[in-house]
Amino acid sequence: MDVPSDQNRLALSSIQAKNAQNRWQTEAMRSHSTARLIYFTKGQGRITVAGLTSGYGPNNLVYIPPNTMYGYEVGPMVFGHMLSIPSAVQSDWPDMPVHLRLRDVHAQNEIAGQFDALERELNSTRGGHNRAALYMLGILSVFFERQIEEHPPVETHARARTSQARLVAAYTDLVERDFASGKGVAEFAAELGVTPTHLTRCCNQTCGRSALAILHDRILFDARERLRSTKTPVKTIAQDLGFSSAAYFTRSFQSETGQTPSAFRKMYAV
Repeated sequence: MDVPSDQNRLALSSIQAKNAQNRWQTEAMRSHSTARLIYFTKGQGRITVAGLTSGYGPNNLVYIPPNTMYGYEVGPMVFGHMLSIPSAVQSDWPDMPVHLRLRDVHAQNEIAGQFDALERELNSTRGGHNRAALYMLGILSVFFERQIEEHPPVETHARARTSQARLVAAYTDLVERDFASGKGVAEFAAELGVTPTHLTRCCNQTCGRSALAILHDRILFDARERLRSTKTPVKTIAQDLGFSSAAYFTRSFQSETGQTPSAFRKMYAV
């Protein structure tokens, strides 16, 4: 079984430190239409998933469901892998984010071996390599399920169940859905039945960012991606992201990045 779409296929990419100018590619809030599994093998840092920030270290697995906002720090000593999971096998994976800290040496060796084997098949030119990789992904999903059953991530789950975390998770869901609508924090807070002040207080408690910072971060990531990977006119990008004018978009973008949209595109276009 092959998944033809580039946006909906099994893929494995490496995670390693980026220079200061490119940190937005990992740290800024973003999401994907398909799930991701992050496997940190070295180093430590912080990762934010659905508005909840946690520390990570070696032998940590972080599962991110589809359309869930996340971002993570990548320090100079950090290394790992990101696995893109096709929607065709989404039912094999959880519905909620999961952060596993593998402390058992046998489990650490097992997951390392599974990722190595998966990478070999994905890079292979032998017949049936795509099918073999998907079967290996199935075995990996079983490993992940067993780890949850045998070593439940109690601390992370407890933090995620607090009223503050639930509110912020709901907020990030709304932001992901409507970040390009032009809505502000006040409108999102009203949809959630709370005041903007309370929403911001909860955001600061769960991830150390204000509600406005989360919203701006998501918009800015999308703007950078479009400028970097498309030839869409700046005016169109501004309209698509809910800005009242291209001039306002340019001022906002330059205030956050130190560059105009055109200058950013010229430097980073792929």
